Amino acid sequence: MPENTLDKIIKQKIKKIDLFKKSISLKLLIEKIDENRSFINFKEKIQNNINDRKISIIAEIKKASPSAGIIIKEYNPVEIAEIYYKKKVTCLSILTEEDFFLGNLIHVSKVKEKINLPVLCKDFFIDKFQVPLAKSYGADAILIILAGVSDELAFELYEEALKFDMSIIVEVHTVQEAKKALNFKEALIGINNRNLKTLKTDINTTYDIHDILINHSGPLISESGIKTKEELLELKNGTNIKTFLIGESLLKNLNNNSIFSVL
Repeated sequence: MPENTLDKIIKQKIKKIDLFKKSISLKLLIEKIDENRSFINFKEKIQNNINDRKISIIAEIKKASPSAGIIIKEYNPVEIAEIYYKKKVTCLSILTEEDFFLGNLIHVSKVKEKINLPVLCKDFFIDKFQVPLAKSYGADAILIILAGVSDELAFELYEEALKFDMSIIVEVHTVQEAKKALNFKEALIGINNRNLKTLKTDINTTYDIHDILINHSGPLISESGIKTKEELLELKNGTNIKTFLIGESLLKNLNNNSIFSVL
């Protein structure tokens, strides 16, 4: 079988983590975490909006993606975050994967120095070491992609994030993954409309899966492929999901995007 995109990214990520482990100790990471005063409760901010019947947008900051190529040539994560802040988004998602998304963990700390919003470290978490590593750069939440890890590793990452008082988004794309995600009681669950193996996007994925997740205690998120305000409102009305992670369609029209008007 040909290697899919997710497998390629994870293979490269393993090499990157090995380099990080050689360059910095867990003790030093914990010291950096203890010195940082910028942490915000990611999940609580979204849950408060749900309680107030408000829509939340987790606005994504990324330079490129395997599906879209280069999205922003003159990439300045802090400037993008400042625009999002003015548009009153709820949280930020910052791509930190280096090779396929051209991200970097330093982008998280630079944004957190300037902007008072919770930040999801959007990366491919495959090693417990990545959890304190992400937090040491100022991240408030991590992502666990069920398609990319074993069930055992998913729970290890989840427990590690709870230990470090971080919020967790458990990401699913299939009915089978959605059923597994219900075991992560403290997590937010994200339904990714993009298949990370083929990179094809289908917004119907949210409609197909959300019924399984209705009784989950935490917030549900529809991720990827939302292009217009109308699509967002249609999803909200059809599923009662009130939280949306949106990247490309915001990044391609940062200043005059009608999607922000739902906030």
